[in-house]
This record gives sequence, C-alpha cells and structure tokens, in this order.
Amino acid sequence: MKTNTRKTVLRMIPYGLYVFTSKSSSGEFGTATINWVSQTSFSPPLIVAGVKNGSTACTIAQESGTFALNILGKKQQHIAFSFFKPVEVKETTLNGEPFKAGTTGAPVLQNAPACIECKLIEVIEQGDHAIFVGEVIDVHLTREIEGRPDDATLTLKDLGESIFYGG
Repeated sequence: MKTNTRKTVLRMIPYGLYVFTSKSSSGEFGTATINWVSQTSFSPPLIVAGVKNGSTACTIAQESGTFALNILGKKQQHIAFSFFKPVEVKETTLNGEPFKAGTTGAPVLQNAPACIECKLIEVIEQGDHAIFVGEVIDVHLTREIEGRPDDATLTLKDLGESIFYGG
C-alpha cells in the first residue's frame, strides 16, 4: 500500500467538528476538539467518539464515566481552534467559551448550537485513540436549525485548505 494513496483515500472520509468535554469528581476539566464521531445505535441511542489515548480529556472522561459532545456550527472555527490546546478554566468559561454543567455534570458549551450528553458504556483502546461508546442521556439545542441538521455542522474542510486529519 502506497503511503500517499492511503492518506488521500482516508482523507476522503468527511468529518464534523466537536468539542468533547468532561469533568472529574475532583473538579478537573478535560476538553478536546475531535472529529471521529458517529451514531451507532438507535435503541438505545449510542454514539462513538475517538479521543487521543493519554490525553487529559480521555483520562477524565474515563474517570467520570460521562462526557458531552458539543456540536460546532458553521462559522465557529475559532471554537474548534481554541480547544486544540490544553483547557484554561476561568470562572464560567473554558478556553474563553461560556459553559454550564449539563445533566451528567459534563460541561455544555453555551455557544455551540447543540450538545449530546452521554454516560460512558465502554472504552476500546486500540492504536493512538480510544473509542468511547456513550449512551445518550440528554441533548441540548440552543437554536432551531434551518434545513438539514447535518448542513449546520462545522466540518474539517471549513478550517481551511491546509487542515487535514487522518491518513
């Protein structure tokens, strides 16, 4: 298999952008911009999310047993970029973004158009990422979505021509 061909083919998979958030019982926050997400079951509603092994977000979500998947909307590139770096907590903001505690205790970003809160069902650790299987416990929609809901989601290609993931 040719490396460049593999990269090209794997980069053909479309990716939305999400901010994965969690909070430990001791009050530590774990956050990360992620893009490997999919719904895997209707009943019960389950999603999977890929999170970098060893990251603070991965460790804290495993410890807490809950996480939130904040779905970023079009024109929210700045939020995606702000969670590429370690979390900075200031009163009621994470990396400058206002949040509130969700039903599960995981942080819900108030400027994200939607959020999914999950109870952690299983973690599958393979390669450099852990796959979190979460049962949907609560959802939040901050504003009505016009048109197709999936058209409202910020995608990796919205970050610019030089930003790629995978391969």
